[in-house]
Amino acid sequence: MKDRIFKEIDEIKAEIIQLGRDIHDNPELGFEEYKTVGFIKAMFEKHGFTIEEKSGALDTAFKARLKGKKKGVTVAFLAEFDALPGLGHACGHNLIAAISTGAAIGLSRVMADLDGEIVLMGTPAEEGGGGKIRLLEKGEFDDLDYALMTHPSTANTIDKGCLAATKMEITYTGRSAHASTPEKGVNALRAVIQTFNLIDSSRDRMPLKSQISGIISNGGVAAGVIPDLAQCKFSVRSATFAELKTVVDMVKTVVKSVECFTGATATITTGIVYAERYQNHAIGELYKKYMEQQGEIVDYPRPDAKLGSSDIGNVSLKIPTVQTHVKIADEPATLHTKEFAVASASDRAQEGVMKAAKALACAGYEILTDENLRRIIKKEFDEKVPLYSSLSL
Repeated sequence: MKDRIFKEIDEIKAEIIQLGRDIHDNPELGFEEYKTVGFIKAMFEKHGFTIEEKSGALDTAFKARLKGKKKGVTVAFLAEFDALPGLGHACGHNLIAAISTGAAIGLSRVMADLDGEIVLMGTPAEEGGGGKIRLLEKGEFDDLDYALMTHPSTANTIDKGCLAATKMEITYTGRSAHASTPEKGVNALRAVIQTFNLIDSSRDRMPLKSQISGIISNGGVAAGVIPDLAQCKFSVRSATFAELKTVVDMVKTVVKSVECFTGATATITTGIVYAERYQNHAIGELYKKYMEQQGEIVDYPRPDAKLGSSDIGNVSLKIPTVQTHVKIADEPATLHTKEFAVASASDRAQEGVMKAAKALACAGYEILTDENLRRIIKKEFDEKVPLYSSLSL
């Protein structure tokens, strides 16, 4: 069956590669990926899938479905496809879409003999928009049993996690005054500066691996005027949601102290929460096996590996999930650089796309056909993944 699936994917190689290049040449920002979605849906319609439009009431979210001979489990291949402002596909999301598309269509060619269903899920706006989080909130993952995806990288890996993350915006309101009589004013900018100072002095109290960085987004309008309004923004990351909440609560305590010290009043706004990612090792090992059968070496992440954040972490809290990584470039062409944007359209990248599509498709096949494997996957999920009552901050 592996040889058959490999052959089926090879037969649509030109379409897969063209899809990745079309998306790369037409970069679109989150929730605006209209051309991209058109490219992907046209390919699935050609290959006999049923398209469900506007999943979760999002214009550029969709599901392409194909059922087997009778009811069974549902394996979803996730497609990201949004670009970065000013950098195009510097995160290689054009390749994620191509890999998942190739895997889904390749596996579809044998579904007539299998129980279950495969779904290609188009998930917009990973880059800051939290598209998958919105889809989760709308129940779009409720009828899916497994989620599989491969992200381009500078290394072939499985089991790489990610950090929980959110954003905070703090607006301080004071009282304006002329700089010659500062005692008549309440300096909102001073409140912002004290916020940075207190956060910096509190870093040793933060949980391990926690990170917080920020900018002053509004510091006043003129040097001769005491600012009555000032704002700052922070990006907060931690190993888990529980630790993220600890850091956010610490910042809120800092803000209360600053209010008392400066007399300014604060309004705090927190963004959506990107949860940490729980990779399902059993599924990852399937991907690793089929990549290595194609001559690739697939490693596990280093303990000191730098981690980012992604909305697929939220998916991994609900169903068994993998986001494996395929090497398409060498450093320094790391994610979110111009060099990586160039690499994501290279011939080397296309070779990685084909291998990853085959590995994902075969992993999906094993999940669909092996009940004992599904028990192993579920056991791991139940033992590893926490049950958060809420991701509210």
